[in-house]
Amino acid sequence: MEITKTEWMQGFLRMAQDGWEQGWHERNGGNLTYRLRPEEAESVRDQMTPGPWQPIGTSVPGLGGEYFLATGSGKFFRHVARCPEENVCLLELDKAGENYRIVWGLTKGGKPTSELPSHLMNHEVKKRVSGGRHRVIYHAHCTNLIALTFVLPLDDKVFTRELWEMATECPVVFPDGVGVVPWMVPGGRDIAVATSRLMETYDVAIWAHHGAFASGETFDLTFGLLHTVEKSAEILCKVLSMGGHKRQTIQPDEFRSLARDFGVQLPERFLYEK
Repeated sequence: MEITKTEWMQGFLRMAQDGWEQGWHERNGGNLTYRLRPEEAESVRDQMTPGPWQPIGTSVPGLGGEYFLATGSGKFFRHVARCPEENVCLLELDKAGENYRIVWGLTKGGKPTSELPSHLMNHEVKKRVSGGRHRVIYHAHCTNLIALTFVLPLDDKVFTRELWEMATECPVVFPDGVGVVPWMVPGGRDIAVATSRLMETYDVAIWAHHGAFASGETFDLTFGLLHTVEKSAEILCKVLSMGGHKRQTIQPDEFRSLARDFGVQLPERFLYEK
């Protein structure tokens, strides 16, 4: 089957379009990667044309020999679904996990996303901690989450608790909470290391004044996760714009009751008394 017609490519394109329509990808903002299953890569091997090996900029031995779909550096999300072969690439990693080569896509030239080190380091962590289930890493410039990084302490506990309080479904959708990375220059190893450390615990890492990284098993679950977090952030922004005083909100014991009924575990460090 032609690569652009496969189920996994169609899911990738749909997610990119959904993110664009949310307003999370101005100009060339944001990036998306997907770790292929072995049988998915094998099914399109006859369409691969390997290019030269290039250094990743970091080492991810836990991903050696694997294949990834990635948006291109400088490419606009608004064009991804319309013309994937120009804006998306299929990558192969070498056995050591230190180099990559493009085997399909970016037909008008270019490189994979400049955030490739961050994506691959996060993929390596999430592959390990999820038992291989997580395959999607998504970076988006979510408006309300970015706004909150200017007014809330850049603290995992504060961000998690405030977002949980905004909608009852939030602690069910992201029961492990969210992590926060202080402002750092994007695209390099330092921010990749900081994010991957948070991904040991969380499925969402917020980049101060920049956006968020999310990880999940499928395109739908990953998009739905970040959509829920951003919706919560939007509600909180509205509460803050109305003066910030909460006449009532969900209390720690109520969160505990919710966790029991929905079968999730909520870390006690987020259920502090205010």
